[in-house]
Amino acid sequence: MASKQNHESMKIRSLVIFAVCLCMLFAVAWPLLNQVVASDQDMVESGKAFEEAAQVLFHPRCLNCHPAGDAPTNGDDLHPHKFNVKRGPEGKGVEPLNCTRCHGNANKPGGPPGVANWHMPPANMPMVFQGRTVRELCRQLKDPALNGGRTGEQVIDHIDEDPLVLWGWNPGEGRTVPAMSHEEFSEKMHTWVEKGCACPE
Repeated sequence: MASKQNHESMKIRSLVIFAVCLCMLFAVAWPLLNQVVASDQDMVESGKAFEEAAQVLFHPRCLNCHPAGDAPTNGDDLHPHKFNVKRGPEGKGVEPLNCTRCHGNANKPGGPPGVANWHMPPANMPMVFQGRTVRELCRQLKDPALNGGRTGEQVIDHIDEDPLVLWGWNPGEGRTVPAMSHEEFSEKMHTWVEKGCACPE
């Protein structure tokens, strides 16, 4: 009888220990599981934000200065720049046709567009947008080896503060602007960076 009671008592103790261990396991595992789910959700939102923002990056105001070749393009149809203008090593053209010879610090009515420090990306970091897929452009922008050594936060600073980027929404008479406002574009790019710089499939 005593043996049977001891056996029952041990069984109960084992069940109690098992229940306590199970509770401890859940206490540790549940937050980790939630973190994984939240992380996956963040990555989905990050990739979606970039995909939506890409409509700006693929607008002619961006593409013309981020060409696939060594010369800028013009207009919404991306036609070749006049005078056989070339990028040059620093992205500022080649003498005597350096960029600022025609492009001043402001748009000229009926003439060339302009903003302070008008230039293309340099030859050693051409930052090509033309011909890229959304995923390819995303991977380029997040890789410091391909984006001029920038972190995600520095990419955001460039988008928010660089006069050349802001010019895209103030390009002068007769030039189209992205359908998305700069504020919305910036918000989506912030989401992209803050939630993990994920690239859409």
